[in-house]
Amino acid sequence: MRRVMHGDVVSVARVLLTCAAPLRPQMCRRMIEQSHAAHRFFKRFGRAHSLWGDGSLMALAHRHQMRPEPGFANSEYCTCVELVLSELVTWRSDRQINRARN
Repeated sequence: MRRVMHGDVVSVARVLLTCAAPLRPQMCRRMIEQSHAAHRFFKRFGRAHSLWGDGSLMALAHRHQMRPEPGFANSEYCTCVELVLSELVTWRSDRQINRARN
């Protein structure tokens, strides 16, 4: 996956706002995995993946329905931002563990 910036986190959180709360963790994990796969595709073929973009979370998120950014006064939005950050930490940690095993 490409380097994750503030805009990537915000974009994914805006997508998650369109999902039912119980589905958000799964959707977030799926988007992270798809973004990673798209980046690998981009590095191999030199072009964006037709469904998942160029490997950035923002490119992938903009291919989904999004809500406007509500700001941090909205607790549901804060929860979504927190979820994205948490899932990114978990994903990176899992990758480091898998690399150490191999």
